[in-house]
Amino acid sequence: MATLPLAGIRVLDLSTVLAAPVTATFLGDFGAEVVKIEEPARGDFTRGTATGGRSPYWAQEARNKKSVTLDLRTERGRNLVRDLIPHFDVVITNFRPPTLRAWGLDPDTLSALAPDAVLVYVTGYGLTGPYSDRGSFDRIASAFAGLTHVTGDPDRPPVRSGYSTIDYMAAYLGAFSVVTALYHRDTRGGGGQVIDLALYEAGFRSSEDALTSYATTGRIRERLGNRNPQIVPASDFTTSDGRRVSLHAGTDPLFRRLAALMGTPELAEELRYATRAARAEHAEGLYAAIADWVATHTADDVTKLLSDADIPASPLMSIADIAVDPHYRERGTLVTVDDPEFGELPMVAPLPRMSRTPGSIRTTGPALGAHNAEIYQGLLGLDAEDYAALDADGVI
Repeated sequence: MATLPLAGIRVLDLSTVLAAPVTATFLGDFGAEVVKIEEPARGDFTRGTATGGRSPYWAQEARNKKSVTLDLRTERGRNLVRDLIPHFDVVITNFRPPTLRAWGLDPDTLSALAPDAVLVYVTGYGLTGPYSDRGSFDRIASAFAGLTHVTGDPDRPPVRSGYSTIDYMAAYLGAFSVVTALYHRDTRGGGGQVIDLALYEAGFRSSEDALTSYATTGRIRERLGNRNPQIVPASDFTTSDGRRVSLHAGTDPLFRRLAALMGTPELAEELRYATRAARAEHAEGLYAAIADWVATHTADDVTKLLSDADIPASPLMSIADIAVDPHYRERGTLVTVDDPEFGELPMVAPLPRMSRTPGSIRTTGPALGAHNAEIYQGLLGLDAEDYAALDADGVI
C-alpha cells in the first residue's frame, strides 16, 4: 500500500458525540495516527454499551483509531493529558467552554503547551459570543441554524433531518480546516493555530441564499415539502408498486424530454408550461399529470425510463436498498471489512475518492484501552510502576 497522505500526523481525539470524533475519523482514514481518549470502564458513547463494549457503529466511527482510557475528572488525569498534548500535531475536543476552562484545556493553555499544534474546538455555539457556554447536539444545532424551520411540509410542524446531518457536515469542515492549518504550518512556515468551529455554523453554511434574499427582499424561507416553487417539475411521486421516485425536470430542455417520454410532447409547447416561470405559476395541474403517469409504472421501470431519457431520477432509497445496490458496491462507496467481533461488516468507505492518495480502513474500532501501554509507556515514557499505579487508582 502506498504511503497515505496524512501519515506522520498524530491526532489526539479528546472528544465524544459526534462531529469532533468524526473529524478525527476522517483524518485517520487518510493516514493520520489517531489516539482517542475514553472514559475508563465505560468508554465512548458510540460504543453503545455502559461497559466499554463494541457496537457496529463504534466499529465504523472509531476505525483507524487507538483507544486510551483516562479519567479527565481527576487532577492526575488532566495533568496526564497535558503531558500528552505536546506529542501531537492536532488536538480535537468538543467540551463546552466552562469545562475547557475548569480543566485547563482552553486555547490559551494548550497553545502554550504546544505552540505548533493545530487545536480544534468543535462546540455548540463557538468559543465566543453570548451563547458560547451553552451545550448543543445535532438536533439543537439544526434548530439554531434555521435548517429545521425550513424542513418538512408547509401544513405540518417542522422536522429535523433523519440523520445527524449537521454533525457530519461539521466533521468535514473540521477535517478541511485541519488540513488547511497543517498546510499553513508545514509549507508556509506558520505555527499552530486555534480552529473555533461552532456546530450550528455547518448547518447555516448550507442555507443557500436565505439570508441574502431576506436582506434584499424581506422574504423568509419557509417549508416547501418536496417542491421548489421556482423549479417545476422537481418532486417525488408514488409508483405502481407503492414506492416513491424523485425526479428533476425543472429546466426547459429537461421538461421537453419529460413531456415526450410521457407521450404528451404538446405539454412543452403550451404557454402555461413552456418556460420555467410559467410552469411555476401553473404547477398544480402539471404535477397532477406527472403523478398520474408515474403511477402507471414501477419504481425501477420509471427510474430506468427517466434515466434513459437523460432526466435525473432516483427511487427514494432505504438503507436496505443501499446495502444491495450495485452502484454503491461497484464504485466502492460501500465497502465490507473484516471485524473481529462482527465478521464481514459493511460500512461507508473513506470519502472522497482520490486517485493517488485514497483513504483506507486499516482497523475497525478498537477494544477499550487497547493502546494504553503503547501510548503511556511507549510515547509518554511512564515506567512500569507509575503505569501500574495509575491503572490501580482508576485514572487510566
